[in-house]
Amino acid sequence: MPMIHVNDIDIYYEDSAPNDKQKPIMVFAHGLLWNTRMFDKQVEYFKAGYRCIAFDFRGQGQSEITKSGYDMETLTEDTLALLDALDIQQCHFLGLSMGGFVAQRIALKRPELLLSLTLLETSADPEDPKNVPQYRKLIKAIRWLGMKRVSQKVMPIMFGSSFLADKLRKADRREWLSMLQSNRKGGVIKATTGVIERSATYDQLSDIKTPTLIIVGDEDVATPYAKAERMHFAIAGSKLVVIKGAGHTATVEEPEQVNKAINKFLVNFI
Repeated sequence: MPMIHVNDIDIYYEDSAPNDKQKPIMVFAHGLLWNTRMFDKQVEYFKAGYRCIAFDFRGQGQSEITKSGYDMETLTEDTLALLDALDIQQCHFLGLSMGGFVAQRIALKRPELLLSLTLLETSADPEDPKNVPQYRKLIKAIRWLGMKRVSQKVMPIMFGSSFLADKLRKADRREWLSMLQSNRKGGVIKATTGVIERSATYDQLSDIKTPTLIIVGDEDVATPYAKAERMHFAIAGSKLVVIKGAGHTATVEEPEQVNKAINKFLVNFI
């Protein structure tokens, strides 16, 4: 199992071409409650031309659950330590939702590491105060009832109405529901707390000079279009792409649209 010890924790990661020093590198950072599997369709699509690296944040997927360190700043340090340990000097960095919170911080703190920045289904704002009580209830429910009992209520936050209603994708929904239910309670509670207590990066976005692509699903209820547009206007020269028929997990719901958008963006770097 590919584990690496960085920043005093064991991080799980997958590397499509660990010995290839010629391919440009793409690094994928997942969203809350998920893991490297969020980007399977992207890795499959891009691995012929890129060295693709995906990893699990602490407390999620197969990475170590720690007592603390779930704030976005520490997760950023984890990620930077991973890049350093893998001797990655420059990469195309893609972050979805929580991964996007971290991606923005890397672009602000260590811009020299990034060839490009792709922000999917994410925001530069703190959690909306109107949503915080709902997420606090979710944390309490997970603590007392477990992930399995609350998973059905989480699905409409994570996926758009088109994906949830598509009769032909019943097997897909079952697979992702099962993955959601398999989350380890201790890690999920801490990770969710870290997300809802995050600070804003919006006032610093004008400092980002890295070429940036922003992607949002037109059915995303967790970080809707207005959040993406707000980042787009704040990051000079950024590109904004809307994925039709996708919610908060567009990489899974509409992978072909997402891959096409990323590929069109990355052509500029060939």
